[in-house]
Amino acid sequence: MTATKDNKTVQTLMIVEDEVLVSILLRDELQKAGYKVLDLTDRLDAALEVAKAEKPDLALVNIRLAKGDDGIELSKHLKVLGIPVLLISGQVSRASSAKTVAIGSMPKPYVPEEMLLAVAYLLARLNGDDTLPKPHQLEVFDDKCFDGKPAA
Repeated sequence: MTATKDNKTVQTLMIVEDEVLVSILLRDELQKAGYKVLDLTDRLDAALEVAKAEKPDLALVNIRLAKGDDGIELSKHLKVLGIPVLLISGQVSRASSAKTVAIGSMPKPYVPEEMLLAVAYLLARLNGDDTLPKPHQLEVFDDKCFDGKPAA
């Protein structure tokens, strides 16, 4: 849920990742960039609880989650809730097969700066701003979420 801080819009992100160190580093980078990051989760059920309660502007979801949970399955539920998903995975072909439930994917390993650019790009596009260049590592799946504006 987008919030305001000092008269600035602060967008809310959710990270669902089974690798604790990766999720902590990503959270820290995103917070330094000015985003509000919800409690980190690594399971489908916990992520759904957080998503329903907080309604993040964007969810960053790994395909492989803890205890055998599946990030693509989570993405299906998040889509129903109206929460856009950026898949993060080393399983590039599997991420590409999730085009109907996510708006894009970033391959692992990713460069932190590139992830920040991808998040900024997607959030801007979701808010109708198509002025940012598409980051190199980002694969955009669903242009319909951008109100008919094709990805650059």
